[in-house]
Amino acid sequence: MKKLFYIPLLILGLHSSVRAQELIPISKTEVRTKVLENNTSIKISNEEFKQARADYRQTNAVFLPNITASHTAIATTNPLMAFGSKLNQEILTQNDFNPALLNDPSQIENFATKLEIQQPLINLDGMFQRKAAKSKMEAMSLKTERTQEYLAFEVDKAYMQLQLAYKAVDVLEKALEAANANKKLADDSFKQGYLQRADVLNVEVRVNEVKNQLQMAKSNVQNASNYLSFLMNDESFVVYAPTDELTVSAYTLEDKKVSENRSDIKAMELASQAYDAMNKADKMAFLPRLNAFGSYEMYDDQIFQADANGYLFGAQLSWDLFQGSKRFGKAQKSKAEYEKSKLEYEQYVSQSQLELNKAKRAFLDAENKLRLTELALEQSDESLRIRTNRFKEGLEKTSDLLMAETQYAQKQLEYYQTIFEYNYTQAYLQFLTKE
Repeated sequence: MKKLFYIPLLILGLHSSVRAQELIPISKTEVRTKVLENNTSIKISNEEFKQARADYRQTNAVFLPNITASHTAIATTNPLMAFGSKLNQEILTQNDFNPALLNDPSQIENFATKLEIQQPLINLDGMFQRKAAKSKMEAMSLKTERTQEYLAFEVDKAYMQLQLAYKAVDVLEKALEAANANKKLADDSFKQGYLQRADVLNVEVRVNEVKNQLQMAKSNVQNASNYLSFLMNDESFVVYAPTDELTVSAYTLEDKKVSENRSDIKAMELASQAYDAMNKADKMAFLPRLNAFGSYEMYDDQIFQADANGYLFGAQLSWDLFQGSKRFGKAQKSKAEYEKSKLEYEQYVSQSQLELNKAKRAFLDAENKLRLTELALEQSDESLRIRTNRFKEGLEKTSDLLMAETQYAQKQLEYYQTIFEYNYTQAYLQFLTKE
């Protein structure tokens, strides 16, 4: 499994001017719909499928005839060509057999219209090439399906990142309010002589730290929004506001394995079958081919006329006995490609199972961490409440209050980060075990 996407506090951010920008509310369902309709990766995958389908359709030539039509015009004094042209035009006379005219004919014009047809009858290597092209086309279809599944998973992750970014902003805005309130209390206590100047400076440092974190948190809102825009192929790059809350999703970890019917795994299996078919096609190239052919020809000494005509049909059995060992090398290469594809398939399935095992452990870790962070958040909240009350009564040190404030903000952010990790591992497990 790829490393979980952690958002450190120090990379959260948005310029304060973003507050003035219009926020566009959007739900996860809306994002997913727009991604499936507009995402560039899906469009590219669709075009790749169309290419594979076009390659498959080209193999129809194994069954369908090849038909050509031509019109040829010549003028010649070549003895053989001149005699043959007159013969084709059916205008030979007794005088044309005069040796003087045969050896030194006058210029003759010949216009020939020809319709030819070639029909494959037995082409075994072409049959296996067609089978390989079909497997490739089906594999590309499954690849497109897996691309859509991956982008649906990517939408879940990106949307949760946006939710987490907004949670960080909320936490730090409240932390800033508390820090400003404590600064006011510290200023008042300093004026009354209850605090030293160093204590007031510590409070001011805390206020500036929170302001800096808040500014960076707002930047991450825009970063997450821009990524959603990228997924939706929307170049407006507006700032989005999630309408769905970041909450803990219920999930039961089942003892599932990676399905061999998963679209990407099935696609690799089909790709291996395509290599197998190509290897068989290369072997079948050693066998003879049987093709039928025929033509209908029309001749005249005037353009686009047909005073004379004739036809020809027949069949040809051809056998390439030796091509300088070229076919041997080609067959060996396709055999190696097939064996390689089988190994890659086995490796991919094994790696997918490894990813699933890691994802299961990550889910259990996130589940345990969620319980601990929730408890730690409750404890830090109560600690902050007690220290704040004691500070107001002059019974608590400034440094202890600042530490309690910092810890509470950190625990809040850790809690929401853990929810993100918990939900992310769920989505990833579903992605890995999809059939």
